[in-house]
Amino acid sequence: MNLPKSMVFTKSHEWVKFLSEDTALIGLSDYAQDQMGSLVFVNLPMVGDEVIAGEPLGDVESVKAVSDVYSPVTGTVSRVNEELLDAPESINQDPYAAWLVEVSDISDRDDFLSATEYEEFCLKEE
Repeated sequence: MNLPKSMVFTKSHEWVKFLSEDTALIGLSDYAQDQMGSLVFVNLPMVGDEVIAGEPLGDVESVKAVSDVYSPVTGTVSRVNEELLDAPESINQDPYAAWLVEVSDISDRDDFLSATEYEEFCLKEE
């Protein structure tokens, strides 16, 4: 399982890479994209939208099902990876380069797992 040590993870299978104390990129973990299969559609919030920790910020559709993507932080969407709208399969190819959104003005956070803790969590789910 590919788990960069520079990121933290959630139990709902999102990764978070903090760019500063109050700005972070959010994406789907390698484990999540592997479990979902080939992704065919991504529904993301708009720049300026507020996201709330623990609540859906969008969803992804695979050949298997539609799955919510949960925001691991509370803040304001400052960037959206619009390339994913035309190429959702990028998440399957490189989930840690294919970030979904950047959130700034972070005021709250979910509990995060380190790469090691997340790997242990995923092994228990299988």
